[in-house]
Amino acid sequence: MIAIESRTARAQSARIAAVDVVHDLDAAETIWRSLENSSHSITPFQRFDFLAPWQREVGERAGLSPFIVIARDGDGQPRGLLPLALQTVLGVRRASFMGGEHATFNMGLWERGFALGATKADLHAFMAMLAKRDKVDVLALRQQPAQWRGVQNPLALLPHEPLVLNCPMRTIEPGATAANLIGNPSRRMKLKQRKLLELTGYRYHVASTDADIARLLDWFFRVKSERLAERKVSNVFAEGAVEKFIRAACTTRLSHGGRVIEIHALECDEEVIAIFALAADGHRFSTMFNTYTLSDNAKFSPGLLLMQEIIHHFAGRHYRAFDLGLGSHEYKRLFCKDDEPLFDSFIPLTRLGRQAAGVMSAVDRTKRLVEHHPKLRGVAQRLRKALLDKAFCAIPLVSLLQM
Repeated sequence: MIAIESRTARAQSARIAAVDVVHDLDAAETIWRSLENSSHSITPFQRFDFLAPWQREVGERAGLSPFIVIARDGDGQPRGLLPLALQTVLGVRRASFMGGEHATFNMGLWERGFALGATKADLHAFMAMLAKRDKVDVLALRQQPAQWRGVQNPLALLPHEPLVLNCPMRTIEPGATAANLIGNPSRRMKLKQRKLLELTGYRYHVASTDADIARLLDWFFRVKSERLAERKVSNVFAEGAVEKFIRAACTTRLSHGGRVIEIHALECDEEVIAIFALAADGHRFSTMFNTYTLSDNAKFSPGLLLMQEIIHHFAGRHYRAFDLGLGSHEYKRLFCKDDEPLFDSFIPLTRLGRQAAGVMSAVDRTKRLVEHHPKLRGVAQRLRKALLDKAFCAIPLVSLLQM
């Protein structure tokens, strides 16, 4: 158990001398925002303006309470901040990153100097001090990048395991152009693009006004709902709390003038053709959600054409990387050949937490086995589909397994 094993490490480490836990977003805001600068390692999904509306609209309704951990050095200066939320499940006090499934990446906000030189002793000392407060049994820290912008994630120094799903990503080498990144489109794609270009008022743009953002989101929530219903897939966007969070993040301006979540769109005078929502930080952009028209224009691959436009847009602004979110969908591999190394950590802080961490780790191992075994993955997909089918109760389980 970390609380026991790291007592010696804590005595030897002076880099983290104290740990504070804050349970109120407003109380944490000033120090949180002070860590959102170039001297700190932070992904766009850990901005205060991304996670605060998520916690207030989504987390709170799910029974999650803020559990913001601040690591300080001997002078009382913050070295890192973990934006966590606490929930008691089956008697186990579990802390996880705010943002849930809406954040592609989860990471602390780390002072770069500390992150670059952090050691296992530092992290064990940090966890030992947190365990001593006896406020949480286990940290369930999912979807963490091993590094961010060339700086290691200090939590990668603790025991961890690879993520179940892949995250396709692409590094943009200095001097690379959009043409280099996308390659020459096939004759078929050129024909599709030509068809869209013939539409009156056809254009690509980034939504810049609150009214424009509201209009595009109105369209997105309606069309996404219809598309998911056709596929009998549960609709996470149907929850009012989720919609409120997304609308708040899309309309909140950053200091440089952009939005916490950007909306990129293809349109013509007759309709919205496709949108992509993404988070960007001046170095990298990460796609979040998307959909495309229900009209006949859908046959011209508007999603792929919009992604080409987005890559052109950011390559021209000297971005150095992009990713297309979790999951190796076929269209993602057209643009991204590599994967972002991601990991999960289940860190026990009490005896009960050790048992919970073991269970969560075992569940993840099973998920990885299913995901990487074609036959098992096929069975799981059929079961998920059948569970959403009203006639599921009439289908013998053995039949599903034999399909």
